[in-house]
Amino acid sequence: MTRLSSLTLPEGHSGYATLYADPPWRFTNKTGKVAPEHRRLHRYETMTLADIAALHVAPLAAQPAHLYLWCPNALLAEGLDVMKAWGFTYKANIVWHKVRKDGEPDGRGVGFYFRNVTELLLFGTRGSMRTLAPGRRMVNILKTIKREHSRKPDEAYRIIEQCSPGPFLELFSRHARPGWDVWGEEAPEGEGESISRGELVTFVGGSYKRGAEATERLIRREVAAI
Repeated sequence: MTRLSSLTLPEGHSGYATLYADPPWRFTNKTGKVAPEHRRLHRYETMTLADIAALHVAPLAAQPAHLYLWCPNALLAEGLDVMKAWGFTYKANIVWHKVRKDGEPDGRGVGFYFRNVTELLLFGTRGSMRTLAPGRRMVNILKTIKREHSRKPDEAYRIIEQCSPGPFLELFSRHARPGWDVWGEEAPEGEGESISRGELVTFVGGSYKRGAEATERLIRREVAAI
């Protein structure tokens, strides 16, 4: 498995114009039922703030570039720190409003001070680059029904694709999406090539390529775009 710190762009690759990340944030309270590391419901491994901030994301980004970063409400300050550590400047956010089938707020959320029914998708830039024209007509709220634990809404991809230019890279990916390169360490059974399993996986010609083949395809794609 390739660590993110070991990933480098092949010669001739100018970097990703848009990056999308959902890091495995670590909360102080690990015993709550919604905690990722709950001893009985153990869902996935988490990372410390220092480890997330130290990830080598900046070398993967183009100049200029956009970053979309999921951040729990309780860790907003930490999310802003991570964005800065990755070389991006915070500009705005999109609020994910979790609703029930009837459209009312999903009150099953938890929180120490308030019952959370929202989550933040922070938006930042590296260098100077506005959102594309469709983005400047969109409101910054996304209302969808909550799905399985920690899964983010698929609608976020469509928003990003309309608001920001490619090439696209998703970090901490769990599922494949056509047109996106992905990196992630989670590998649910049955996903096959749709999960990167810790490698940078490139989407070219309707399928995903790994390792040396992915690097070769990246170079070919960059050359063809010139």
